[in-house]
Amino acid sequence: MRHVEKTTVRAEITPPTSPGRHRETARAAANAAADGLEWLTLHSAGLDVGSATSHLTISRVLLRRRGEELSNQWMVVERTELYRSGVALTPYRTDTRIDADWLEGFFDDAYREAGFTRADVDTGVVIVTGEAANRPNAEELATRFAERSGAFICVAAGPHYEALLAAHGSGAVALSRGLTAPVLNVDIGGGTTKLALVADGHVLHTGALSIGARLVAYDDSGRLTRIEPPGRWMLEEIGSDVDVGDVLPARVANDLAELMAELLLQIIFQHPRNLLISRLWVTDPAAPEIFSDIGSLVFSGGVSEYIYGRDSNDYGDVGLTLGNAVRRRLEAHQAAAMIVQPAQGIRATVLGASQHSLQASGVTGFLEDLALPATGLKVVAARVDTAAGLGQVLTSTANRFELDGAMPLIAYALTIDSPVDYLLLREIADEVASAADPGRPLYVIVDVDVAHALGRILRVEVGWSGPLVVVDGIAVGELDYVDFGRPLGPGLSVPVTVKSLTFLTR
Repeated sequence: MRHVEKTTVRAEITPPTSPGRHRETARAAANAAADGLEWLTLHSAGLDVGSATSHLTISRVLLRRRGEELSNQWMVVERTELYRSGVALTPYRTDTRIDADWLEGFFDDAYREAGFTRADVDTGVVIVTGEAANRPNAEELATRFAERSGAFICVAAGPHYEALLAAHGSGAVALSRGLTAPVLNVDIGGGTTKLALVADGHVLHTGALSIGARLVAYDDSGRLTRIEPPGRWMLEEIGSDVDVGDVLPARVANDLAELMAELLLQIIFQHPRNLLISRLWVTDPAAPEIFSDIGSLVFSGGVSEYIYGRDSNDYGDVGLTLGNAVRRRLEAHQAAAMIVQPAQGIRATVLGASQHSLQASGVTGFLEDLALPATGLKVVAARVDTAAGLGQVLTSTANRFELDGAMPLIAYALTIDSPVDYLLLREIADEVASAADPGRPLYVIVDVDVAHALGRILRVEVGWSGPLVVVDGIAVGELDYVDFGRPLGPGLSVPVTVKSLTFLTR
């Protein structure tokens, strides 16, 4: 018999409507706005399996071809959320694995509730985050749902990547554009709190620590069913020896939440006094000065629902008490005015839409059949004004996507802002080679027509000995994934499918 810790569902279901009606609405909108350009409507699903909760979102994405720029590239002009499922507690079996069968039934029920079948959904993403991403069957589970759901992106996200996704998904990145002071996105989930410092639309720093609502969890009778190691450390800090099977006293639950809130605010306000903080970092500790100029705070994740007063229910953890404690302490610091309402709260890491577009590289590429085709490459993007330090930038950016020491396949995407000459290309080649894994194929995308020259320098002068592909003429960004096909025709143009993650921002 399988064991599910608790499966209370928060009732947030929107009234079901038919996919046909969605498509008619989209066509009407497109026809009404017709201005000689081409339009495309996609339906996208975001499946989020987190430490504490799991949920599904279905969206409609209206795209327009950039024909006025003589471009075949599609751009998103409208995102509409059509359906959001209830939020279920992520089920774990007694062997610590995620109960994939239960989750599959939950998502199937959500599709039916929305009036959709899997065939009605064109694209999307399955993302496994937090403690769920560390379970033995996390990647297998994400792949299983992705394969059943068509052309989906499959992501098992580590703490840095989850912080990045939360900052985009909450709307903090969009909010930061044009502001004079940085925005800090604080995503408080079940197992961890993710921090992302954002300035003028760019995520500058990310980090995570073990502060979360479900580090201790209890059943309907109040008896503890789970105590994660960081939860144990904090219980010891407050002088409690409660254990699994004991009833959690209200005083202990309150003291635990107050301690979590105090530790979090010590970090945000650059006063990390408690030595326990050093044990709680999941990533490398963030230097206190990183947060010195924060102008706004955006909260996301499950606990944000309590901070913003959108929920007051108890789901068998300390989330409600923690949210209230964070809000109260911010008010005591006279920092409540810094709090900004996010576009998304608990669903910040649900990717509202995912568009796939096919592009073709230029014919000046450096291509090797041994490295083609290749699928599911994570784009690591950088702007190049001077090549100095580029290797370090690429390495630190790539580390955001590491999970349990494993790095996904990577495509380095370089936007070159300086006049290009041999000296610059040689410096770029040296820096890229210093960041790349010599045991893997090297994939590089450049925005100017120098792919073949850069490839020759990497191979002949720098001495890169592994499989190598360098292409140009492809537009990608920091949240993209790419698939490389085999070269087409005598011109050796490469078909590249770009899978762009986009977010609902209201």
